[in-house]
Amino acid sequence: MPDTRAVIATPRSRVRVPLRFHDGYQADAELVTFHGLADGLEHVAVVLGEPGPVPLVRLHSECLTGDVFGSARCDCGPQLREAVERIADRGGVLLYLRQEGRGIGLYNKLDAYALQDEGLDTYEANAALGLPEDARDYTAAAQMLRALGIGELDLLSNNPDKAGQLRDLGVDVRDRVPTGVFTTAHNVRYLRAKVLQTQHTLPLAALTELSVG
Repeated sequence: MPDTRAVIATPRSRVRVPLRFHDGYQADAELVTFHGLADGLEHVAVVLGEPGPVPLVRLHSECLTGDVFGSARCDCGPQLREAVERIADRGGVLLYLRQEGRGIGLYNKLDAYALQDEGLDTYEANAALGLPEDARDYTAAAQMLRALGIGELDLLSNNPDKAGQLRDLGVDVRDRVPTGVFTTAHNVRYLRAKVLQTQHTLPLAALTELSVG
């Protein structure tokens, strides 16, 4: 994993954008773009509220199906909506990272969905396609945080790998704050797989009851 302290990213532009969600929630945000990100992708920082010395931060991987179309096969859309409000209330940053399908891309993610319909879980489907279970690297995220002057943060995430990678990249993660649990009849098996395969902090017992009920 590259050391972001040796590769400096800098803010490219800042623009104010009023955010409006389908349920009526509104928040004013500052969107920040960057020069010099390690992976060359167009990631965006969404600054919300008044960030303090230890802001609340979420690394949110892009999900076209969940974030835009409201797919019930994942929990990405509800997590994004929740994160914006919680970060705006406290003050912090949402990093919107162009990492569709845990880094495998949109077409591959949809191919994996087809395999899930045949009985594989989300990680098994990736493996069957010859792809990593999770291809995400958070080097660019650490660069973005440094460019924003953030060296210490509380991380809004159920995923221990995000916190681990940030710490390895020199970012001080003081605490990992869990998100809500957003279950549907279509995503409970996906959520269970995240607990069992990658130790996400979700209530396994409740997910088990939903999956067999």
